[in-house]
Amino acid sequence: MMRTMRLWAEENSNYFFQLRESLMFGNFYLERLSFKATMKSHESFPLNPTQVQQLKRLVSHGEGATLEFKRKATYPEKIAREMIAFANTHGGILLIGIGDDGTLAGLKYPEDELHVMNEALKKVRPALQYAITIIPIGNARTVIQYEVPESKRKPHYILGENKSKESFVRVDDKSIKASRELREIVKRKQRMKDVRFHYGEHEKILMQYLDQKKVITLKEFVNLSGLNRLYASRKLILLVLANVLKIIPSEKGDLYAVKG
Repeated sequence: MMRTMRLWAEENSNYFFQLRESLMFGNFYLERLSFKATMKSHESFPLNPTQVQQLKRLVSHGEGATLEFKRKATYPEKIAREMIAFANTHGGILLIGIGDDGTLAGLKYPEDELHVMNEALKKVRPALQYAITIIPIGNARTVIQYEVPESKRKPHYILGENKSKESFVRVDDKSIKASRELREIVKRKQRMKDVRFHYGEHEKILMQYLDQKKVITLKEFVNLSGLNRLYASRKLILLVLANVLKIIPSEKGDLYAVKG
């Protein structure tokens, strides 16, 4: 049964996209397949032994900042969050049909996985750009590769219940929910030029603290400076945009440090 899938996922795009290039990852390449927006049965794609070997080399690197494995698309919205994290950070590759331990399990019915992923990705704003590659691995099984470039329209987010918005970034091999401060930094970096700030008493206290402690949280800066949370947040954001500080996303709360 044929199902229509978007290969280059700008909303309302049904164009034929020829994937001519090779994907460079580290010191090796993973060949892309060329196929049309009308998805045929996975059996229509011939096995390419060279491509399978390249896939194995890619997988051998393990999950990291730009690579994620999923055995199946059991929870498609969670996978969409991984893709958002890639787009909001440095881009990456998501492989469906690969176990957490790197096993090439493959998918018997990849069209089903593509369908649920397509539905989940409709909830992402702005719409993500991504390329899909179908990789037959033998025994009537395939792996689906989603290649997500770093976006020029970030931050991306997914719509949740009650129209809530959740955004994510990639840190090492994890996708972390982005704080309000991080979302603002990512957004403003897309359009900013030179950033100026006033080096006053609060900034002086902050830099003296960082000279000793190396990192600080927003809550700690509020306590240190006596500022309310909103003003403290604005100062940290501005110092990051001015390249004085760097923000280190963390599941337990963002850390700020002097940019080296």
